Amino acid sequence: MSKRQINIAVDAMGGENSPFKVLKGAEIFQKENTDTLITLFGDEKIIKSQLKINSINLRNYKIENTSDNVMDDDNANTILRSRKNSSIFKGLEFVKNTSHSGFVSAGNTAAIMILSRLLIGMIEGIDRPAICSLVPNRKNYSIMLDLGANVSVTPSNLLQFAIMGYCYFQSINKNSKPKIGILNIGTENNKGLEFLQDASDLISKSFLSKYFIGFIEPNKITSGDCDIIISDGYTGNIMLKSAEGISQFITSNLKSIFSKSLQNKLAYKIIEKDLINLKNLVNPEIYNGATLIGLNGISIKSHGSASPLAFSYALNQCSNFISNNLNKQINNYIKKYDQ
Repeated sequence: MSKRQINIAVDAMGGENSPFKVLKGAEIFQKENTDTLITLFGDEKIIKSQLKINSINLRNYKIENTSDNVMDDDNANTILRSRKNSSIFKGLEFVKNTSHSGFVSAGNTAAIMILSRLLIGMIEGIDRPAICSLVPNRKNYSIMLDLGANVSVTPSNLLQFAIMGYCYFQSINKNSKPKIGILNIGTENNKGLEFLQDASDLISKSFLSKYFIGFIEPNKITSGDCDIIISDGYTGNIMLKSAEGISQFITSNLKSIFSKSLQNKLAYKIIEKDLINLKNLVNPEIYNGATLIGLNGISIKSHGSASPLAFSYALNQCSNFISNNLNKQINNYIKKYDQ
């Protein structure tokens, strides 16, 4: 692991309940990462006020004042022409000009993707970035992409996602032989939309053919039978948010059940450790922080509704990517296997 200073540029204004949740998340993160420099981009007066009002203690940080905020309903033209002094733009600009750095934001996904492409640029041979994240399963975890960066895609895009997913997986699991699948409504070759079938043909004819298992249905995502799950961003985002909602529904109902009576509370104490392990396994907060894979730098998208704890995990994800030179490894794999 590199001993160089890790720099994380943070959009302090993006997402719900910001900047409080961002600042509190940074405080949680810095409890075990005191050497990491966090540069907060946003309204300096509001940031300082929130730090004071909430008694948030950040140990190693700077504030870069910005006067614009990206709105949820901003279109591409507005983002490109009128948001050059926004926290997202300035944060990504910082990453472009600073080595050993990365960017984290819970803000507008479209703005993060558009400005990341503009300022950081793409890896040669890749047309579009994809939001990529870990998804828990029975064996360990899978990698899934795209989770929302691209509403519509071509078969060629899905092939590139498969290549990037393979590179990512190889970077964190050396000498592995991952299984790759395309998310679809059925496993038969004639099932699903035409672009999915065409993408299946492209992957089958590429160097990934020996890893490709074909289509995978949504109910098999957590089985552990597929290591890299490929999807268009629209389908992937719906799947992810549905899974998070179901997870929260289950955990909240379990909490209600075990607090109903003294007998239930005693039963909880007996199996408390197992229930905590179950909660950690399905807790979406732990998996918060998805990378825009395919960029020439590190740009992390946190959920807009993330809690402070969840945002701290996004910061931790960014720190790990920087420390392990993940983007460089992906870049090298892309060049090696570029089709």
